[in-house]
Amino acid sequence: MFDFKPLEFDEADSLGCPGAPTFVEVKLKDSPEDTKPCVLPAKFVDYADRIRNFQVYEDDVWIVTFPKCGTTWTQEMVWLIDHDLDYDTAKQVNLNSRSVFFELGAVGHNIPVDTVTTVENLPRPRHIKSHLPLPLLPQQLWTVKPRIVYVSRNPKDVAVSYLHHYQMIMGFRGSKDTFLRQLAADKVMYCPQVQHVLEFWRVREDRNVLFLSYERMKRDLRGVVAQVCQFFGKEFSDEQLDTLAEHLSFDQMKSEWGEMRV
Repeated sequence: MFDFKPLEFDEADSLGCPGAPTFVEVKLKDSPEDTKPCVLPAKFVDYADRIRNFQVYEDDVWIVTFPKCGTTWTQEMVWLIDHDLDYDTAKQVNLNSRSVFFELGAVGHNIPVDTVTTVENLPRPRHIKSHLPLPLLPQQLWTVKPRIVYVSRNPKDVAVSYLHHYQMIMGFRGSKDTFLRQLAADKVMYCPQVQHVLEFWRVREDRNVLFLSYERMKRDLRGVVAQVCQFFGKEFSDEQLDTLAEHLSFDQMKSEWGEMRV
């Protein structure tokens, strides 16, 4: 089902870090010839088939982004809307438990938890976050058709934020120039970045897909909140929507989660 190839190029070793020391290029065997493989930690090889064949339910909610595109921000917004603005639970239960990072255990070198199993056992409706590109996600997404919210962001801003993530979270100690050069060459984890966005752009008209952008969330959060409510078939008063928009305001989220997380 998959073609796996070790990531090999002149600076491959310089991109290794404690969070992901070695990488592979992953591609479905029946992919179009012009499809570029996705760069993932070598640990993913052991999970690829399980993820591809993962059982999906119609009431699942999937938040999919390339890294550093407002994922945490979107998770909080979507969870609250889908749970009728249950702020009390949102305060008491960590967002990572309410909206679980699907493949974290499959890509994190030092992550001992099998997060695929964790997601399997979540109470429904399950809220699931992923950075995987469309072809590597569970194939049942396109037959069962749960709600999928995808968020894009300006690639230049992604590059800066992703560098900080690699340094602070994954322990990358290489140079800034090396990281940015290889990101542009699609040799960094979860790349190719542009292809990641375009694959979801092509399915944006599907009824179960909502395509958002980080920039619009910053510019018109109240309008995005209303759009997400409509997508989930939820109706709230103007006062409730104003309160939600204030809760989700960029400054509020940054103070609670930190700039690198939003």
